[in-house]
Amino acid sequence: MLDIVIIYFIGKYYFKLSETFNKSRWGFAILGIAAYYIGAIIFGVLLGVISTLMDWNFDWDNKLFLTIISMPFGLAFTTLLYYILKKQWGKETPEVKDEIEDIGASNE
Repeated sequence: MLDIVIIYFIGKYYFKLSETFNKSRWGFAILGIAAYYIGAIIFGVLLGVISTLMDWNFDWDNKLFLTIISMPFGLAFTTLLYYILKKQWGKETPEVKDEIEDIGASNE
């Protein structure tokens, strides 16, 4: 249930970001959700490798435990991608120059 709420808000923020910069709204909303799952999967694989090497005994059948422990890493990955896209798209936005005020002004 908690994942559904998180997915909703991730999609909503990516939708608004892409709408602000005139990009594909639904495409980037889906990208944000995919970024959340990719971050969680990467952390899960790293946790699995480290637990095997360190001989930790985790209860891998407890899905609630795995969801709660991987959630911050999925959110961090999503947030990182959000700010990277926002910064990149902010650079691409052309500056609107008010040229009406410059009519009749000398070029000196």
